[in-house]
Amino acid sequence: MATVQLVKVNKVYDGGVHAVHDFSIDIKDKEFIVFVGPSGCGKSTTLRMIAGLEEISYGDFLIDGKIMNSAAPKDRDIAMVFQSYALYPQMTVYNNMAYALKLRKVPKEEIDARVKEAARILKLTPYLDRKPRALSGGQRQRVALGRSIVRRPKVFLMDEPLSNLDAKLRVAMRSEIVRIHEEVGATTIYVTHDQIEAMTMASRIVVMKDGFIQQIGEPNEVYQNPANMFVAGFIGTPAMNFLHGTVMNGYFVIDGSGEKIKLTSEQKELLKNYETKRLVYGIRPENLIYEGSERFAKFKDCSFTLKAGMVELLGDIVNVHGETGNDKAILKMSSKYSVKDKTEIRVAIDCEHARFFNETTTKAITPDYCEYEEVEVTKSLDEDNVTIIEQKPQGLISKAVGAVKGLINKKKKPDADAATEDTAQPDENETE
Repeated sequence: MATVQLVKVNKVYDGGVHAVHDFSIDIKDKEFIVFVGPSGCGKSTTLRMIAGLEEISYGDFLIDGKIMNSAAPKDRDIAMVFQSYALYPQMTVYNNMAYALKLRKVPKEEIDARVKEAARILKLTPYLDRKPRALSGGQRQRVALGRSIVRRPKVFLMDEPLSNLDAKLRVAMRSEIVRIHEEVGATTIYVTHDQIEAMTMASRIVVMKDGFIQQIGEPNEVYQNPANMFVAGFIGTPAMNFLHGTVMNGYFVIDGSGEKIKLTSEQKELLKNYETKRLVYGIRPENLIYEGSERFAKFKDCSFTLKAGMVELLGDIVNVHGETGNDKAILKMSSKYSVKDKTEIRVAIDCEHARFFNETTTKAITPDYCEYEEVEVTKSLDEDNVTIIEQKPQGLISKAVGAVKGLINKKKKPDADAATEDTAQPDENETE
């Protein structure tokens, strides 16, 4: 298969909208990488730049160490599975899978062998003579995967391939795609906005927001040690609870209620530069302990009052949505306990799972980042608050293309413009 590298890849659309900022990653051979983030974060744009469907504004894209920025999509040896199945309705499953090979003039015997091998992997052998309308949604998705597999590309790209399936079928197809990846052994880049897909399928996750990479890591590492509040809130269901407050004499004091959560000796050392300063105390809902639990007494010094609101019964678990001080919080516990809404309960924190964040930078406070820092709070980038950033091309290919364009523009410049160079007025063509 192949290794893939992206080095400070950027995408700037006409008008200056900067969709992807300095995207850099080294993808190893046979890795299953998942780009995850909310809609509009730049994950699909990055995938399309890898596929050659979008031009890279600047930065470098390499396959097996070879720069591929200017290579046509057909020359990149990449297969892409789209959100829609895009099957030919008049063709059988066999012909849908064989079509790309026929266009490449592959011998009939080899086409037959490849299609039957892909059908075996995808468990489609009984359906090779059927047309797409006679297949279920999951079977159609597997045909779309098969069409890519028969090509034996260096890299597989998948752009939210499960989004059109119902919830039960998505669960089944997640395990199917992982099984297929392991059997085929292909380098795979998968895009989704569903963090459950990312957590269950990826060897590494790339979390994105507003065109920037927020964190790259193995699923459990990202879950247990989020780099910032966005990652902590995006990865995990329900999301991590964030309690705002102040560090005072070995305690974290919650805003709005004044309740004190005792800090462990390790936490005191980590937060020594935050004494009397504000920060955010993060704890996941499953790491809160209900007062009725036998474990509550052990963590009683790290407890606070939760005013219960909506109570969600989800079979074996219960999510209790509530408030403490000025913040909202969720308790996730076993359904063997019963909590009525509009009541006050005590919950304790399993403090070894607590995470702390700088309130203004939103970065996780770690041994490597524990100095107190305060920055001006700005609005998040969204559709109504678009930041336009102009930068000079940085990639090797981009620099070369820029130099050629500069020479062409210089030759095209009218003589009349040259005659006015001594005047104080700037040339329209030279104004950035």
